[in-house]
Amino acid sequence: MSESTDIMKLQPLDELRCAAECLKVMAHPVRLRIVEILMQGEFPVREIARLCELSANQTCEHLRLMQGRGLLDSRRDGRSVLYQIASPRLPRLLSCIQEHCDQKPSDEQNKVTDNE
Repeated sequence: MSESTDIMKLQPLDELRCAAECLKVMAHPVRLRIVEILMQGEFPVREIARLCELSANQTCEHLRLMQGRGLLDSRRDGRSVLYQIASPRLPRLLSCIQEHCDQKPSDEQNKVTDNE
C-alpha cells in the first residue's frame, strides 16, 4: 500500500451499499415530490396521491418502498393512514440534490463538452 492509501479514510463497503440502496429508493421523481410534500408535515395517503397526481394504489407503493428503508413513518388515524418523514437526514438529502441540480455547469465543464 502507498502512503496516501494508508492515510485515506474510506467508508466501509457495507455502509456504501446501504447508502446506494437508499439512493436507489429515492431515485424517482415521485418519491422526491413525496419528500417535498412531507417536509410540510404529516399527510394522509389520499392527499399525497392528489398532490402527486397519482392513484392511491400507486402512491401506496412509493410510500411502502420509502417506509421499508426507514425513510418514512406512518400512523393510523381512524380510517386514514398518515405519513411523515422518519429520517431527519431526508430533507437534507433532498436539499443537497436540489442544490446540485440548480447549479449551472461551470465554464470548465462546457469546455470539455465543446472539445469532444
